[in-house]
Amino acid sequence: MKLHEALNIDLDEINHEIQNIVARDKDVPKKSQLAQSILELTGSGGKRLRPLMVIVGSRFGRKPSGRRTLQLSAAAEFIHAASLIHDDIIDDAELRRGAPALHTRTGVLSAVHIGNYMSARVIELLSKYTGDKNRYVHDLSSVATAQLCLGEYQQMEHAYDYNLTFEEYLEKSRNKTAMLMATCLRVGALSTESPEEVADLLYNFGEALGMSFQIQDDLLDFTQSADVLGKPAGSDLRNGQVTLPVLFALQDPELAPVIRTIGPASSEEEVADVLALINRSDALARTEGVSQDYLDQAAAIIQRLSSYPAHADLETLLQYFAGRDR
Repeated sequence: MKLHEALNIDLDEINHEIQNIVARDKDVPKKSQLAQSILELTGSGGKRLRPLMVIVGSRFGRKPSGRRTLQLSAAAEFIHAASLIHDDIIDDAELRRGAPALHTRTGVLSAVHIGNYMSARVIELLSKYTGDKNRYVHDLSSVATAQLCLGEYQQMEHAYDYNLTFEEYLEKSRNKTAMLMATCLRVGALSTESPEEVADLLYNFGEALGMSFQIQDDLLDFTQSADVLGKPAGSDLRNGQVTLPVLFALQDPELAPVIRTIGPASSEEEVADVLALINRSDALARTEGVSQDYLDQAAAIIQRLSSYPAHADLETLLQYFAGRDR
């Protein structure tokens, strides 16, 4: 059973609302490269995790969810999709979900403008929710304009930085991935007038899931094939991304000197050799342990929300994240 089915959420409604973000912008011709590129990008697949988390969060409120919650869920996917454009440009990635990445089809300059438009469009849409009662909406737009960009910059700034600390890695992962997931749950809850303390617990739950998600994503680069990943295996290391498996492997005095030789001019063979060394070390098992710690934190939060019927949806999300691609 697919995740949206297990959560009893109509994905067609969300997809329709995502399309409307572009279709209802009178300044963008429907046949333009801008409109067509965005529709292709948002329609190219994906689990819609972030919109689903908005809807799940809304089930903890005092009021039933309505059009506002649906629009917030669509905005969340728009923010995520825009970040993927920038990610692929920074990583010089040729593929996204097994298909050519947007910048390879439109050119880098056009892709940057498309990503910028998407972020600005979300801010424009969310700005209509004004006033103290709707101040939580600012959380979503600020993630679009600040934290995701910060996470992308941190990733770029620390390319081939083998002195990256554990804390810096966690901060980058939080900004790049976990904060948006956490915000989706919190914003969804507040859109239906959830108590503030419940919304905060949902934020912490989403952050824990998001951190585990990013760590698992970093692991997949070592454990999955190119066909599964939709991009070449080992892409992170080739692009200088120092992820948690690499950080743990760097603690091995025999591996560290070899890993530190990898740079922009390294050959495919050199990178493949280092990948094999990391795979044979205990780095992946230690990384898996950190991911599990975050899942355990999320499970503990579910117990604190057990009086709400929607806590069952949190269990469904937890099981999905725990079993993701393993």
